[in-house]
Amino acid sequence: MTRLWTIALALPCLLFGATDQRVLAQVALPQVQLPDAARTLPTLPVIDAEPLIAASQRLTQLRTDRITALVRGNRDRIELDERGEPAVRGVLVASGVDDAMIARAATEGFALVDREHIEGLNLDFARFRVPDGRSIGRARKLLARLLPDAEVDVDNLYFASGPGGALPQSALAATAVGGQASLGLIDGGVAAHPSVAGRVEQRGFAKGAPLASRHGTAVASLLVGSGSVRGAAPGQRLLAADVYGADPAGGNASAIARALGWLAQNGVAVTTISLVGPDNKLLSAAVTRAQQRGMLIVAAVGNDGPAAPPAYPASYRGVLAVTGVDAKGRALPEAGRALHIDFAAPGDAVLAATGASSSEALRGTSFAAPLVAGRLALRYPAPSIDRIGPAVAALVMEARDLGKKGRDKIYGHGLICEHCGGR
Repeated sequence: MTRLWTIALALPCLLFGATDQRVLAQVALPQVQLPDAARTLPTLPVIDAEPLIAASQRLTQLRTDRITALVRGNRDRIELDERGEPAVRGVLVASGVDDAMIARAATEGFALVDREHIEGLNLDFARFRVPDGRSIGRARKLLARLLPDAEVDVDNLYFASGPGGALPQSALAATAVGGQASLGLIDGGVAAHPSVAGRVEQRGFAKGAPLASRHGTAVASLLVGSGSVRGAAPGQRLLAADVYGADPAGGNASAIARALGWLAQNGVAVTTISLVGPDNKLLSAAVTRAQQRGMLIVAAVGNDGPAAPPAYPASYRGVLAVTGVDAKGRALPEAGRALHIDFAAPGDAVLAATGASSSEALRGTSFAAPLVAGRLALRYPAPSIDRIGPAVAALVMEARDLGKKGRDKIYGHGLICEHCGGR
């Protein structure tokens, strides 16, 4: 019971943070923080160090190779920022800008590309073209100095944390008819697999989107699938935002922000994001705005191993970070890390739809996250700040404890949906 009330009281603070006192005052909930131990980086238990070190090095190299190949194949659209993270080439994004700021930026060669208002989040941002001859990293620092009251960043890219790929020959899942959707998905497009027939409404936030994808279809089926592939919330209605489409620079922070706005505007209560990438100011602002409207976000920690940088959006405050386990309840050795781990779910040999007429047993933290999100949505069907604590507390009580007694750095509060995913 102590653990339940700790979560119930702490969730509003985790969601809103110290800078949003007005929201906390409106809902009149106490500001209680989770213990510091809940924020430390997860580590793998070491039995034989050498194989783990070798595996970690391989995963690090695979991540590097993936990013290198992406940039080499799309130099006209993608470049690396000063941290070595991929981003949309030659573009900076800034929120909190006004006309005077835009004019000031123009005097230093930062041409305005466009301005946008995300209705569902009440969030404005502008995109600027990097001046010729400047690296994107140096340009970001210069624009941040020019606009100290704005939040300036690159438009980073985010990767699916599991096997993916477009399905250009596959039909999209038919649009759902009627009813309120409690579940949202930000990923690739969803193919017309029978398990999700009539349950998915899709919208594109990238060139060529929505376009059916293997990864998006799999995650959707693990959310709302029924029949041969059964999700954690079978038969529920799903809003799916495709942030990839046919764009090699898809999955960027601005696309994810727009997708969150659409989901918030349509009253989605729980959103799954099985994508990973770096911390980004625009993405962070969008996540915070969505949370302030009562949305709970569930995110995978990725499959780049424990030596990879902390995964975002899983590491953002208030986002429920999910890792994957095998059939014996052991953490996947390739599971990435976040600044906190909240839950674990099946992540190995998980049966999911992978196309209009195909299904496979998949592995990765991508396929654990929707199982947690689906179970949560059954307890939290509509956004309501005062119901967040009880809903998450109920999920905590459902979890089967793994690892050290109580919450730990590897499994969080424990295993959710143990017999889901064809187990």
